[in-house]
Amino acid sequence: MTELAANSPTDRAEALIKLTSRLAELLDQETAMFEARTPHKAVDLQPEKTRLATLYRAETQRAGADRSRLAGLAPMLKSRLQDSTQRFEAALTRNGAAVEALKTLTEGLVKALADEANRQAQAKAGYGPGAARQARIGALACNQTA
Repeated sequence: MTELAANSPTDRAEALIKLTSRLAELLDQETAMFEARTPHKAVDLQPEKTRLATLYRAETQRAGADRSRLAGLAPMLKSRLQDSTQRFEAALTRNGAAVEALKTLTEGLVKALADEANRQAQAKAGYGPGAARQARIGALACNQTA
């Protein structure tokens, strides 16, 4: 599905409100998972989120190129569409901040692991015939618990 099923601007606006609201819900769920430090649980949301985001992008591009797609909306419906768009944008902003925080946390953890592995390798380094064999870095393991 690459286009909303709508026969009129009113139908299209109603469908776009539902689409935008669902995307905001998915982003809020994902953000909550990120904030709970359980990003692996968000994987299940990705197929629907990707499908709806693709549809949203296509619909907003079509509406921008052809103003008649949403022309003549009743003021109340137009207001609801604007409200749902603002809610979606706010959810997107919160989600982006959570993603950035996770990225920073992950990069810090990876750097700490690499620094520790390097420190251990330097501590084992020595001189003589067995020095090269001693400089190997041991295995690293990550214990993921739900």
